Amino acid sequence: MGFNDLLDIVGGLGRFQVINTTVLFLPMIFMACHNFLQNFSAAIPAHRCWIPGVDNTTVSYNQSNLAAFIPLDGGQNPKSCMRYRSSEHSYWENGTVKNNTEPCKDGWVYDRSVFSSTLVTEWDLICDHRKMRQVAQSIYMAGVLTGAFVLGSLSDRFGRKAILISSCLTMAVSGTLAAFLPNFVTYCVFRCLCGIAFSGIVLNTISLSLEWTAPKGRTVVGTLFAYGFTCGQLVLAGFAYGIRDWRWLQFGVSAPYYIFFLTSWCVPESARWLIINGRSHQALRNLQRVAWINGKREEGEKLSETILISHMQSELTNASRAHSPLDLFRTAGMRKVTICLMLVWFSTSFAFYGLGMDLQNFGVDIFLLQFVFGAIDLPSKLVGAILMSYSGRRVTQSASLILAGVALLCNAFIPQEMKMARLVLAVVGKGAMASSFCCAYIYSSELFPTVIRQSGMGIVGMKARMGSMVAPLVLMLAEISPIFPPAIYGVAAIISGTAAVFLSETSNQQLPDTIEDVEARYRKKALQKVPHKEEVPLTQSQTTHHTQRRLLIDTV
Repeated sequence: MGFNDLLDIVGGLGRFQVINTTVLFLPMIFMACHNFLQNFSAAIPAHRCWIPGVDNTTVSYNQSNLAAFIPLDGGQNPKSCMRYRSSEHSYWENGTVKNNTEPCKDGWVYDRSVFSSTLVTEWDLICDHRKMRQVAQSIYMAGVLTGAFVLGSLSDRFGRKAILISSCLTMAVSGTLAAFLPNFVTYCVFRCLCGIAFSGIVLNTISLSLEWTAPKGRTVVGTLFAYGFTCGQLVLAGFAYGIRDWRWLQFGVSAPYYIFFLTSWCVPESARWLIINGRSHQALRNLQRVAWINGKREEGEKLSETILISHMQSELTNASRAHSPLDLFRTAGMRKVTICLMLVWFSTSFAFYGLGMDLQNFGVDIFLLQFVFGAIDLPSKLVGAILMSYSGRRVTQSASLILAGVALLCNAFIPQEMKMARLVLAVVGKGAMASSFCCAYIYSSELFPTVIRQSGMGIVGMKARMGSMVAPLVLMLAEISPIFPPAIYGVAAIISGTAAVFLSETSNQQLPDTIEDVEARYRKKALQKVPHKEEVPLTQSQTTHHTQRRLLIDTV
């Protein structure tokens, strides 16, 4: 007996699951908006030096006499960060000709035909300060990393619902302040807080949905939430196209969380977590409420705290012991699961955000490209869901990562002039990584036991955020060679795809509630390999002893 039996009694796939999933699904849409927001809020428009005495607020960007003041590059366009000291382009010094250029000293003129305002135009994050764009994105991802580490453990201690509610409020307030405070430092601080809230919303949304859903429906629900992230990328393309001022765009993707803060109060706390944490009375109320919504009121009324405790006796016995994140590494089975998943999450996020945050590099309309990068997730995640159902989680996770790695590695060696070939490979890689993310959320939730599920999801989420935090910094290597970033992303994905092969299959199996459940699965897999090595027939007495020993192991 276990919690899944209780869920079957009140309905594991009914009207309640539809309502609960819908309420939890909506905040996920705007998660992607925050992650990819800087593609637009920190876009770099065409720019050149401000020319004193020539430029003013009414002068257009294209001027026939620019060549007299601004040196031209190989494409006969004004250079972005240099100007002439005087109308004479060169001068003599000590008998040699010197170049009469200098860095911009009086500011810049920006092309505002696409964006009326961005972080770059607001604080001149160009030329010597151009790396601050990537630093700002890394600071946001550092917040996501911090949230994954801290809020995962807090959710196991204080409950999924409490952290979800507080995270929605934090996202709303911090996003609003980031939009309207006056300087770059405060922007980075509150974007970091948005990142922390991001982790709290994602981790607890996934847990609250999966822990209220029967095993047969977990793939569908998990895939649906992955599609929420996809929808967010499409919504961002529309928002950014309609709102060209970065402050109002930042506010536009943050304001909905004031509403989500209110709706999150309607989500019931996980009954599984309540029972394990000694709050069986509240768990009983929640289960009876679910039974009533699912049209099983009579079955719900027959439940009692005694029945709940009897079903969860094994889990309660193990949960009475204190758990910490160190439990993820203490035993062989848990250590294997944790390390492999850490590699999977790091590489998936590392490559996903490295590619997704470099849209301007492809030389295509940025709004269209954002839409295409989001749209490719639709078939990719559908294929991933089908593979998870018919081929299993392990095959899907490994194959999607290796495919993404190969596509990115090939892209590294495609010449920059072949824009269409590079774009096609990038879209294939993006789609494969989206499928990998879709699988990773479901697979990880099924591999970690209930008693430390949020801690486990927090740890692997932390590794994912480390990947997303490092990814923008790797893009800086493109100044050395454009081959480096995609090659590094591709190799990382291939390595993690290989690591995923060593994980156990979880398709259509019950969620493990305790560490012992995970170790039993690990021991069972190890024991299955032993008979293939035993070529010598056993005597009757040896057979009897061997059978007794196997029975003893199976009962542990």
